[in-house]
Amino acid sequence: MSKILIAIVVIGLSLTAYSYAKSGKPAPLTSSADVDLERYMGRWWVISHIPYFAENGKVATADIYALKPDGNIDNVFAYRKAFDQPEKRMQATARVYPDTRNTHWQVRFWGGLIRAQLLILEVSPDYRWALIGNPDRSLAWVFARDPVMDDATLAGLQEKLRAYGYDPAALKRVPQTPDQLPPSD
Repeated sequence: MSKILIAIVVIGLSLTAYSYAKSGKPAPLTSSADVDLERYMGRWWVISHIPYFAENGKVATADIYALKPDGNIDNVFAYRKAFDQPEKRMQATARVYPDTRNTHWQVRFWGGLIRAQLLILEVSPDYRWALIGNPDRSLAWVFARDPVMDDATLAGLQEKLRAYGYDPAALKRVPQTPDQLPPSD
């Protein structure tokens, strides 16, 4: 009887693995980075991203992080609707999942009404740029400490996201200065 049970379990696991592989759905994204939270705190300009509703049409966007005494992180999304408009801010709180080398965060907006998971995929050794994703690969960002990044550096960082399962062409530059605005039709 135990041989039959083992055979059923093996067949079941094999079918599950086969159907998962057949679905074409990649395994959830993970990070092997090791993030020093204190160095990571501060303002990060959003140089490019996969556009989504909350950031669409915004310019001069940035994420600003501050470590709180309880270990959570103040997460402020700063943006302008146009360069001649005042900066607006959206407040959130982030927490780092344990045992992730500070790479996997849950961000909560409006008291937890909206939650998002973020992964810090890579950070440059000097903490001048960072690549951010999320577990299902629907969102990605290129962050930098300076608001302006040359095209070649940006293209190289977007290309690095290919190794994480992203299409670099899906990332769009976020205008940080008026001269980066696309021409109007």
